[in-house]
Amino acid sequence: MNVNDFDYNLPEELIAQTPLADRTASRLLAVHKNAGILEHRHFSDIIDMIHPGDCLVLNNTRVIPARLLGHREPGGGAVEFLLLRRIEGDVWETLVRPGKKCRVGDRVSFGNGELKAEIIEVKPDGNRLVRFFYQGIFNEILATLGEMPLPPYIKEKLQDSERYQTVYSKIEGSAAAPTAGLHFTQPLLEALQKKGVTLAYVTLHVGLGTFRPVKAETVEDHVMHSEFYSVTEETAATINHVKEKGGRIICVGTTATRVVETLADSSGVIHAGSGETSIFIYPGYQFKMTDALITNFHLPKSTLMMLVSALAGRDLIMKAYEEAVCERYRFFSFGDAMFIQ
Repeated sequence: MNVNDFDYNLPEELIAQTPLADRTASRLLAVHKNAGILEHRHFSDIIDMIHPGDCLVLNNTRVIPARLLGHREPGGGAVEFLLLRRIEGDVWETLVRPGKKCRVGDRVSFGNGELKAEIIEVKPDGNRLVRFFYQGIFNEILATLGEMPLPPYIKEKLQDSERYQTVYSKIEGSAAAPTAGLHFTQPLLEALQKKGVTLAYVTLHVGLGTFRPVKAETVEDHVMHSEFYSVTEETAATINHVKEKGGRIICVGTTATRVVETLADSSGVIHAGSGETSIFIYPGYQFKMTDALITNFHLPKSTLMMLVSALAGRDLIMKAYEEAVCERYRFFSFGDAMFIQ
């Protein structure tokens, strides 16, 4: 498959720059994958589209203030760090700008020197492994010095950092939000539970590989980034019970989808576990666990376009995106949603 098969034309003004005041006020494009029908709804209608006995799988990761602005020592040149993931202890994999000026052994200072870092390795993809030095608790220092790492296509300053967190975010570690979950409020989740819908929480720490363009010409040649995931025994048992009873497994976001598909076996049973997943889902993939998906609109030619095309079929997805552009839907992280069922 050619990567260009997943391209579409998006007017720049449709890229949402700010979140809506009401999380549930987004529009919702319902994609009925078997009937090939598209339906225009509002996100608050999701309460009528999810049935008693279904299970919503939600990613409870929490975004850390991963963007750090500092200066090189000595010399004072400006440096930007974007923390991607903790490797071990105080060693992190980090995106560094300007990378060419930051070599192994170079040191960087942040704030008034309360946080310092040394570059200890340059990885083949250009990312750096850095070791941090500080007195006190790292997360508290990061909360003081760090900024929320918004995607590069968002130019507006975020007024409330909690609007880039889901209301159920819990486990810190992401460099980006699982944005499909941004549409849910606590009252909506409680209403779904009251209706008889099961909620199951998994963890996948979202890395910046999500936003990286696919550079290969053919889909099969793309090398997927890896991300940390974790699913407890209790959550696995909950999901398996719903599946066994005939309820739908509805993943909230592509990240939740990647977790359940990583841990599901060929008989459609999910197993507890944690580790790194680099699962790459594109057309031709046979889903083992996911029946439906709530997701946002994705970047052209991205691996996420390929994932949703695997679930609903490429032709229907391209038709849905064309319709969303025509109807002036809001795109990407703070944009509108799609429900593939």
